Amino acid sequence: MAATDSSFDIVSKVDLPELENALNQARKEVDNRFDFKGTGSRIESGKDTLTAYSADEFHLQSMLEVLETRLVRREVPLKAISWGMVTDGPKGTVKREASILQGIDTDKGREITKFVKKLDKKVNVTVQKDQVRVSSKSKDSLQTIMKAVKEHDFGLPLQFTNYR
Repeated sequence: MAATDSSFDIVSKVDLPELENALNQARKEVDNRFDFKGTGSRIESGKDTLTAYSADEFHLQSMLEVLETRLVRREVPLKAISWGMVTDGPKGTVKREASILQGIDTDKGREITKFVKKLDKKVNVTVQKDQVRVSSKSKDSLQTIMKAVKEHDFGLPLQFTNYR
């Protein structure tokens, strides 16, 4: 990158404290709501995973709606959580697992790179671990690229950092 180039990074990060706050609020609401009494409904969280348990699929879906409402209020993007299928849990319950998406994997990095290169051939795009760096001599073209990337759905929540 030359001294006159401007750049920014495209990243995909989840604000983990906000996610934990949303989980705690959802847990509290599920614990206190009458329609969840006796259903064994609960949400467990791991480092990069969530698991929701309930007595049946109806209560499980209701609990996930409560969680999604809390996530939206705490401004945690719903795209950051990838839910799997409903499976059988312990003692006749049902469960649903999810992974928390952090970072941009290699395939998504390539997809973003191709998309940006189609927009402007004069920009440099490099994939660095879990982020994509876009650099160019023209700040206007960088702003155009930012706008286009925001409007395109890559299936993950994207943020822009290190704009210089």
